[in-house]
Amino acid sequence: MRSLNSFTRVLGCALSTALMVSVAHAGPREEAKRIHDRIAGVPPTEAVLLDMATDIENNNPTAAAYTAMDNEAFYSVTLKNLYMPATNRDGDVFREFNDYVATIIGIVRDGSDFRSILYDNVIYVGASSGLPAYSNSNNNHYVSLYASGADLSDDTVLVRRTQTAVTGLEANATAGLMTTRAAAKSFFIAGTNRAMFRFTLLNHLCMDLEQVHDITRVPDRIRQDVSRSPGGDSRVFNNNCIGCHNGMDPMAQAFAFYNFEYDAETDLTGENGRLVYNSDGMVDPETGTRVQEKYHINSTTFPYGFVTPDDKWDNYWRAGQNKALGWDENLSGGGNGAKTMGMELSHSDAFAQCQVKKVFRTVCLKEPGDQADRDAVNAMVTSFKNNDYQLKQVFAESAAYCLVTP
Repeated sequence: MRSLNSFTRVLGCALSTALMVSVAHAGPREEAKRIHDRIAGVPPTEAVLLDMATDIENNNPTAAAYTAMDNEAFYSVTLKNLYMPATNRDGDVFREFNDYVATIIGIVRDGSDFRSILYDNVIYVGASSGLPAYSNSNNNHYVSLYASGADLSDDTVLVRRTQTAVTGLEANATAGLMTTRAAAKSFFIAGTNRAMFRFTLLNHLCMDLEQVHDITRVPDRIRQDVSRSPGGDSRVFNNNCIGCHNGMDPMAQAFAFYNFEYDAETDLTGENGRLVYNSDGMVDPETGTRVQEKYHINSTTFPYGFVTPDDKWDNYWRAGQNKALGWDENLSGGGNGAKTMGMELSHSDAFAQCQVKKVFRTVCLKEPGDQADRDAVNAMVTSFKNNDYQLKQVFAESAAYCLVTP
């Protein structure tokens, strides 16, 4: 059983008092069932219901919430549905189970630092007998794992491995979810690799480019494929295009060595494609460097634009209005490759706030609307940070809060 003490400290006296007096019209059994339904999405057994109700009677709803998270459906339904939209450009929940979602589920289940989803050398795979082997060129392993009804709450069924061991990607090229096959298929396919940055920002910092638009940053790293006078009007570039590209292009440079290769003639959507990475010593015939060809496409659009020479990235948003995203002062704000750039994003305040808001919506079935909700979310962000970024803690605290503010 987990103590409520740390939770009540961060949420404040008002919530603590509310929890103690509770709500007269809902008894512990009803409250326990509501917690279980929202966290696991399925009814509890009678034994589990009684155990949770006892915790609630003892003023410990977070312990009841942790009991609900023991149910396998928390992993195979709640977490899957919460994070599946992040695996594709359409934000569609109805997609095949894949390495991206499996890895998030494993990290949450095992209580790992959730920030590591954007930089660690980690992947979760199935260990059940009879499954197809993991493949860099298809998703059969994960489709079969989910179809088998495997218990994803069991750490002998869904197991942690390194991407280096499973996919062969060298350690310094691994970057958590961003270098899973599912992410590569959606965001490194074709294009210019800006999609990986934009959708990572959207899915894990809850910010799209319009929200970080800032025309005051220096535009010296904007690539050649961006017109400086769209439609013959330079004002469009100076007042619109520049506001996204001056921050995005220096950050997306971290992905300069990555691509998703597939046969566009016989495999239009890349179902049999694979993530590739230009290791040290490899030379792209079109660029003459390790940089993928896609970083130099449409170079005649503005020949005087930035020519990407390597994977060195810099965060221009550490100054100006986007300083408010809360960048980690212990990090340098620059580096090489996706791993260090992923750490820059996930160590921001915006990342922590995004995760808490997502969980709050999932458990409370509403947006944080009034001042009490916003205060509770801010307190949960603080608690998330103070509890080693364990996402289960956020689920438990959201469930406890929503008992008194349904």
